[in-house]
Amino acid sequence: MPTPTPPSRNWFDQGGEAYARFRPEYPPALAAFLAAAAPDRALAVDAGCGNGQLTQLLAPCFERVIGIDPSADQIANAGLHERIAYRQAPAERMPVDDGCASLVTAAQAAHWFDLPAFYREVRRVARPAALLALVSYGVMALDPDLDQRFQHFYHHEIGPFWPAQRKLVDTGYATIDFPFEELAPPALDIRCAWTLPQFLGYVGTWSAVRSAREAGRDDLAAAFADDIAAAWGDPGRQRPVRWPINMRLGRV
Repeated sequence: MPTPTPPSRNWFDQGGEAYARFRPEYPPALAAFLAAAAPDRALAVDAGCGNGQLTQLLAPCFERVIGIDPSADQIANAGLHERIAYRQAPAERMPVDDGCASLVTAAQAAHWFDLPAFYREVRRVARPAALLALVSYGVMALDPDLDQRFQHFYHHEIGPFWPAQRKLVDTGYATIDFPFEELAPPALDIRCAWTLPQFLGYVGTWSAVRSAREAGRDDLAAAFADDIAAAWGDPGRQRPVRWPINMRLGRV
């Protein structure tokens, strides 16, 4: 009798805390640039802040930071800092006084906003010459021996399971209406060195992977994981991973 093929390892069984564990972090250079471009460092407002990833990065650069998110759960799990005040509210109705914000940011969040309503709020809370920054990070890039398989998986296999808004993120919000005096962003990126479990743990947090699973297409992620594992080599080997940071920057 033929020897049975052993089942594939379930690389995606990471538990509920995986999103926080595997999400890439913005570099300090991003906050330093935003602070330098703002008219002063009195107040930064981070809309759609989630659990405060960018909010915390801004705290050392500004006298005060307000992080705003509609999710009570996200706010409850946000990182604390003496200069940060978190408030539960939508980006379209920010609990911020008129004319007081030197910087308004939205990191990996603007594609969920009602943009005309958000822009009205930005104009209301902004002080003269304040900076608005819509920040996102693009599709990750891997070593050449891994990247072709990854890009095919991302765009062609799991791609149909992404929500429509994901295309706005992948293009750096290039196609959205942005009615502000626009500034050119610097070239910045996020860089990590990840083991295979870290990389696949991150992939497992994608909404597209969850949607494929719910549609009965677990095979897509499983086959991808097997292929990448074979190419990766030692699972404990750290490989470079990079995401380009995209920004739409405007003077209010």
